[in-house]
Amino acid sequence: MTKQIRASIHPSTKPLHNDLSLFHWGYERCKNGHSFGPAVRDHYLIHYILEGKGKFKVGDKIYYLREGQGFLICPDIVTFYQADLETPWYYAWVGFYGENAKEYLSLSNLNEDRPIFDASKDKYIEQYLLRMGEIDGFSESESMELTGLLYLFLSRLIDIASSDSNSSKTGNQKAYYVDRAIQYIERNYSRNFTISSLADHIGIDRKYLCQLFNESLDTTPQQFLINYRVDKAISLLGETNLYIGDIARSVGYKDPLQFSKMFKKVKGISPKYYRERLVGE
Repeated sequence: MTKQIRASIHPSTKPLHNDLSLFHWGYERCKNGHSFGPAVRDHYLIHYILEGKGKFKVGDKIYYLREGQGFLICPDIVTFYQADLETPWYYAWVGFYGENAKEYLSLSNLNEDRPIFDASKDKYIEQYLLRMGEIDGFSESESMELTGLLYLFLSRLIDIASSDSNSSKTGNQKAYYVDRAIQYIERNYSRNFTISSLADHIGIDRKYLCQLFNESLDTTPQQFLINYRVDKAISLLGETNLYIGDIARSVGYKDPLQFSKMFKKVKGISPKYYRERLVGE
């Protein structure tokens, strides 16, 4: 049986940010049929289901929820929720308030009329909430970490909402993932990152990302990145007097020899010879 944790920000601890302040957090493995309410809160409260099932009632609507889903309780709204009688839920929760709390939730596409979200495909939501549940102290560093985790948690909800919105607009979730990967490469080609970290950023598996690139672009993410870096290098070779080593670092290669190898693989000649040919023209 996983222990239950309940905690709150110490009264003497000044909120780190006025726009968003953590109130309480924790997790609980509920007993069969365990319920809370009807009741009203004076802050925002989100529950995320780690295991099991249950129901959430707000107004005249009843939502039957499962693992990977969550629900939002808004201030001054009467709600009721209950664990399933046979497979009771194990959930984590976080309560918060602040000047911009409503705006952040709006970006997450969550409000009184839309209180449910699905994060079953996101691998970070659970990590952030469980990490929060492990912290029960009130030091300045712990308060800072908790606030940071709250921001990270909400950022994932916003990202999930953005993903759902874009996929519905394009009607093609696969194209959306490829577009996001390309955008990431365009913004970060000068940095050292892996394809696995790229896949993590957009919330899908590395193998699936490679499959999508092969289907859409007939290439791999790694080759797309190499080609993009080489194209940027070509611009620098023709428009600047930077040394080859400087250009290599500018497009994401710490090792000039590795850069030259990749350049020659793509263009058939070395970057030095390519520049000489440009000058000759």
